[in-house]
Amino acid sequence: MTLRQDIVGNAMQMAVVNLSPGQTVYCEAGKFLFKTTNVTMETRLSGPSNGGGQSQGGAGGMGGFLRQAMGTAMQVGQRALAGESLAFQYFTAQDGEGTVGFAGVLPGEMRALELDGTRAWFAEKDAFVAAESTVEFGIAFQGGRTGMSGGEGFILEKFTGYGTVIIAGAGNFIDLNPAEFGGRIEVDTGCVVAFEEGIQYGVERVGGLNRQGLMNMAFGGEGLSLATLEGNGRVILQSLTIESLANALKKAQGGDKQGPTGGLFSTHAG
Repeated sequence: MTLRQDIVGNAMQMAVVNLSPGQTVYCEAGKFLFKTTNVTMETRLSGPSNGGGQSQGGAGGMGGFLRQAMGTAMQVGQRALAGESLAFQYFTAQDGEGTVGFAGVLPGEMRALELDGTRAWFAEKDAFVAAESTVEFGIAFQGGRTGMSGGEGFILEKFTGYGTVIIAGAGNFIDLNPAEFGGRIEVDTGCVVAFEEGIQYGVERVGGLNRQGLMNMAFGGEGLSLATLEGNGRVILQSLTIESLANALKKAQGGDKQGPTGGLFSTHAG
């Protein structure tokens, strides 16, 4: 059953979801705005892949209960390592259609992605807002050199299954396909919002250890790394990074941590 939703607003968008009788949508704790009175709300630690979308009443006896408890503990542990919310909130329409509103946590856009079961989607931390109970939420850990040097790209949210998932980001969105730009694009690591499965994501050092490379690192404002996205598929980027927003707010309060040059000379500790 397709999730009927409208994304409204401009600088700080919100998603208004219309639920059919018995239909369930879930969100990360803290993303809920409002609901009609016939929509029930329940907070659970388990995700939809672990029976989060429906009550299973201890099916399978004690063994089933233990398996479910262990699955929930693993999910919660992954989300804790990723710095995500430990719980999900589930909303189900009772006695007719219902309406629920959701929003992200930063001024910016929202986007509804449709999953058909053939391709997963990956998103930055905290991008997830809400999804149908048929969409499974998971955590993807980028290992090796990508994880060690990528910072923001080390931990990603992963969405699989069927149905609609709603994500949010900062600033404005732009959709790109690396295949239309020679097969590869390089992006500020904080600008990546989401990308389809099949896109190869990596992180590499800005420039070489030569004069220009050192100038980029020291004065370019990008730090040491850029994200690389290769392949044929959809990529969503955002125009505002969390770090640049934080630095702008600190500067407005008289506590500029970026400094006049940026790059390695930034005193930003986050």
